[in-house]
Amino acid sequence: MALTKSQNLVTAYGFAMIKSFLIWTFTLSVCLLVVGFPLVMLMVAIGSLLSIALQSVMPFSAVLLVAGGLIGANVLAVMAGAAMLSLKGVHPHDVTWLNWLRGDENPRHNSVYAACPLTCDITIKPSV
Repeated sequence: MALTKSQNLVTAYGFAMIKSFLIWTFTLSVCLLVVGFPLVMLMVAIGSLLSIALQSVMPFSAVLLVAGGLIGANVLAVMAGAAMLSLKGVHPHDVTWLNWLRGDENPRHNSVYAACPLTCDITIKPSV
């Protein structure tokens, strides 16, 4: 009985680590694409120049080598970051600036419509 319960805890912890790793991989990929767009454009420019320079030395696969290296480096960086955060025990739901991941709305933002003073039920206190 004790062996069965300990195996369940190990498998549950393993599934939680895998889930955390996958969520971190998704989150870091989205952040790289959205926030890191200038960095991606810089990598594209450097990769283009590098492939042009390597074209004279090795004309058969310079573009493939450079593109594969850049994509591989990005994938490796995202996977390494996700693995490090998962092994440290940081869960994405614990991070405060990831409220879009949990589906929470921004509580500090209140929508004010242009017609609200005319149509909303606002009681105006008379000034004395």
